[in-house]
This record gives sequence, structure tokens and C-alpha cells, in this order.
Amino acid sequence: MENVNLIRHPLIQHKLTYLRKKETNPKEFRELVKELSALMVYEIFRDTKLKEVEIETPIEKTKSYVIDEDIAIVPILRAGIVMAEGILDLIPQARVGYIGIYRDPQTLEPVEYYSKLPTNIENSSVFVVDPMLATGGSASKAITVVKEAHAKKIFFVCLISAPEGIKKIELDHPDVKIYTIAIDEKLNSHGYIVPGLGDAGDRLFGTK
Repeated sequence: MENVNLIRHPLIQHKLTYLRKKETNPKEFRELVKELSALMVYEIFRDTKLKEVEIETPIEKTKSYVIDEDIAIVPILRAGIVMAEGILDLIPQARVGYIGIYRDPQTLEPVEYYSKLPTNIENSSVFVVDPMLATGGSASKAITVVKEAHAKKIFFVCLISAPEGIKKIELDHPDVKIYTIAIDEKLNSHGYIVPGLGDAGDRLFGTK
């Protein structure tokens, strides 16, 4: 798992506890997903390129730094949208694309139904985001779609991951780094992460 970055800041672990609890209602769940995604930004963007600029404070001119990198956030619909919102709160200049994928409940295979990506992402840092990395099928498919748009620097960002999903990404896309805040035990017979947190989309939007 050399491409896996496990982020275990105490604040993240604290909020993760409430994210997992079955009593957490959809409003609280959405807020926690946004907060956790924002907290992950500090680690995810540790190596982001900066450029020196000259600004003027109320006192005098001085040199400072701004991000010198085109950043694209690509949430997997629908659950990834809330993660993207949390990241955009801190990096509002990022461009945003969307990939719609659902998992067939019988075969567990990914089915793409929508794709809209920012233009000219060949030299961008592209962050594909989804709360859960379970079987890895949807994530792998989304990364493939992004690669077909000629992106070369791609990262996958999730909250909860399973060893099976990590293995899938490592096999299909060994050049992609994974950022997560928890690596859980396994998948159950229905393809859900154990212990996990249930279906992230349903808990975000109050559906079943």
C-alpha cells in the first residue's frame, strides 16, 4: 500500500466517530463530510506548488505566495458532491467536473451514466473524490474516464476505504495516490464496507 496516504489527525478521528454512528441524522452527516473533507485538504495539498508574488499590505509592499497549480476536483455522483464542497471551501479557485457512476446491485459492476470534466486538464492536478472506496469498481472507472481526458496527475480521495478497493486501484491505476482517513476490515457479501458507515449517499440525502 505504498500509494496509500492514511490521514489520522486527532480532529479527523474525533469527527469520524460521529460520522460512523447510525444515530447521526442527514444534516449532521453532511456537515461532518464537509468538515472532514476540508480537514483532509491540509495533508492532501502539502506538496502543492507555490509561486512568489508581490502584494501591498496597509503598511508596505512585500513578497508572498499563491498556489501555482491548476486544480480540478471531480466528485463521483452523487455522494462525492458534498466532499467537493468541503474542499472548495478552502480552495475556491479549483475547477470542478462531475462523473456519474452507480454500482449495479446484482453484479456490483460500475455503470457510467454521466461525465462532464473541465477542459484542458492535461497538466492539472485532478482529485477524484467519493466518500467510500468499497469494491473499487466505481473509483477505478472514474479514474479511467479522467485519464481518457488526458489527465496525468490524478489522486483519489475518500473517507472510508476497504482493502479490496485499495487493491483494485493499485492494480488498475498504480500511478494514482489514494488519500483516506480509515482503512476498514473488509467488504461483506453485499459489497458494503465493514464496519463502515452504511450507504454514504443514502445517509447524506436521507434516501434508502
